[in-house]
Amino acid sequence: MTVSIALLRGINVGGHRKVPMATLRDLFVDAGYDQVTTYIQSGNVVFSHRSPSSDRLRADLETRIGDAMGFEVPVMVRTKAEMADVVVRNPYPGVEGTELHVLFLADDLPAGALDAIDSIDVERFAPETLVVSGREIYLHLPDGMGRAKLPAALGRLDMATTARNWRTVEKLLELASS
Repeated sequence: MTVSIALLRGINVGGHRKVPMATLRDLFVDAGYDQVTTYIQSGNVVFSHRSPSSDRLRADLETRIGDAMGFEVPVMVRTKAEMADVVVRNPYPGVEGTELHVLFLADDLPAGALDAIDSIDVERFAPETLVVSGREIYLHLPDGMGRAKLPAALGRLDMATTARNWRTVEKLLELASS
């Protein structure tokens, strides 16, 4: 059995696109996934499965959730090992959990994708910084996510993404490891 983490994008934000966690857990169980646990209301699900590929798993989850909820929900999937690697690759050791965020990408970032965002002009976004590593973009946001300019600019990427703060990333790995 493989333990994975599903990260849903854009649910339960500002009272829109509501997905109750009990409904989400039931949906995963009904789909045949085991050891299903949700974490906070933003759409984090830790579960075990026998699915052979993350791409097939992602497509299955997006279809099931969309059919059940009546709206599309992009889903990023990481295995427990992949999430452990996200933690190991942290380019900002020692940064507080609310100042560090990880933007999870559905696929690898295409070459030149960040060029469309004014080349991520350091002065324009300072003191905010980013590091791209694999299918993740690490964001150091010293003033927090709420007032940050960099995440809004990254929102222009033409691909499915979802962000989690560092505390959530660490907690999801802990849940996947228990």
